[in-house]
Amino acid sequence: MDGRGMNGTGGLSGGVAGPEALRPLVAEVLAGLAAGARRRGGPIVPGEPEEIAAAVREALAEARGPSALGRLVELLAYGAADPADPRCAAHLHCPPLAVAVAADLAVSALNPSQDSWDQAPAATALESELLAELAGSVGFRPDRAAGVLTTGGTESNLMGLMLARDQRLGPDVASNGVPAGARPRVLASEAAHFSVQRAAALLGLGERAVRTVPVDRRLRMDAGALADAFAEAEREGATPVAVVATAGTTDTGAIDPLHAAADLAARHGAWLHVDAAYGGGALFSERLAPLLDGLDRADSVSLDWHKLGWQPAAAGVFLVREARTYASLARRAAYLNPADDEAAGYPSLLGQSLRTTRRPDAFKLAVTLRVLGRDGLGALVDRCHDSALRAAELIRATPELELHCDPVLTTVVFRYAVADPVGSDRVNAGLRRELLRTGRAVVGRTELPGPGPGRVRLKLTLLNPHTTEAELASLLDAVVEAGRRG
Repeated sequence: MDGRGMNGTGGLSGGVAGPEALRPLVAEVLAGLAAGARRRGGPIVPGEPEEIAAAVREALAEARGPSALGRLVELLAYGAADPADPRCAAHLHCPPLAVAVAADLAVSALNPSQDSWDQAPAATALESELLAELAGSVGFRPDRAAGVLTTGGTESNLMGLMLARDQRLGPDVASNGVPAGARPRVLASEAAHFSVQRAAALLGLGERAVRTVPVDRRLRMDAGALADAFAEAEREGATPVAVVATAGTTDTGAIDPLHAAADLAARHGAWLHVDAAYGGGALFSERLAPLLDGLDRADSVSLDWHKLGWQPAAAGVFLVREARTYASLARRAAYLNPADDEAAGYPSLLGQSLRTTRRPDAFKLAVTLRVLGRDGLGALVDRCHDSALRAAELIRATPELELHCDPVLTTVVFRYAVADPVGSDRVNAGLRRELLRTGRAVVGRTELPGPGPGRVRLKLTLLNPHTTEAELASLLDAVVEAGRRG
């Protein structure tokens, strides 16, 4: 029995019969998504965490047989934080474009893997073409650049620091460890992503090798302080391995001074990695692209299109300016990329990635770019930027709220104004949880650099290009109301 008689649930998604096996199941999924969203009725499921966990346990215990799919999809949608809702605005968690999700369905149905050509002939060629296109967008020469699709900024930052380590400390460091007395140092701002420290630990450099550089009020790296950090490394006999500049910090969207970072890195022989996981979306916008001037001077770049690219996760991209610097990642596995296959013209992407099995996440982005074009994506970026500017105006006009700084990209940092620093932290942290508990809104929380209380802030990360001014006003009204109760 091939399973196709069991209401399609035992059938396979590929082959000539695959679409027919999928058709009723996709319809059931769509019905479950709609039912769950109606039942939720807002940006996030209301209730305490244990209540949600109990509902999940109950559904898992009761859902059996062919009907389990619909029931569990409805549960997933009901219990979701839905970034398509204008009141779900906490994180760099975008509502994906329907066309990108549809493209991703094709990938899931066919299930190619990018670790050898004979598992993904067209997808192998497509990823290479897309990466060349994206390298040109960054300002790299496509014929000299290299890269790969990643799970996101964390993996891309790890790869950037890995190549920096190998270039600066020598090709044998991966097998022999960091040379005695090398005292490696990585310079990143106080607002850089936490994955920089994690990458340093994984690479054997140690978290203490990462020295943080002070930032200004907008959380932008201070170029003078970066110069001082290099001078300190020289005095202490440390080896500057890399500078990690951020183009779009998680909290304020700040973009570090890229030209200054590039000048200093070149002067001291350090690798420049630019984490543009968030800010890379500005490349699509004529208005915002000038903010990334200097990105082309990086040795490596991280981009995430599951942020300002409206792709379902994951859609990260890692690029290097010079393909020759990728050498330490090269690997040969006889069952995947034998040398005689490559000599015969069968290319392999195995040596481009830290992963082996890897789905072709490039496909959904390639489809999106062909359907919407760069101008279409740029229009979405501009709409979200407009929403951030308008939200800042509304916050300024609301006496109970205090804006931290002007938006750079699409994030807005603010707080419910309380004079006492300790009371301010308590009220702002508490009102966010109250909004979650009641299911009224999903608002982000962060803490500004520095000592002592009074650093807790709220954050809107506006990635829904269809959010209206009235919906922004309603979201801020909910914050004010919760703050008054707090």
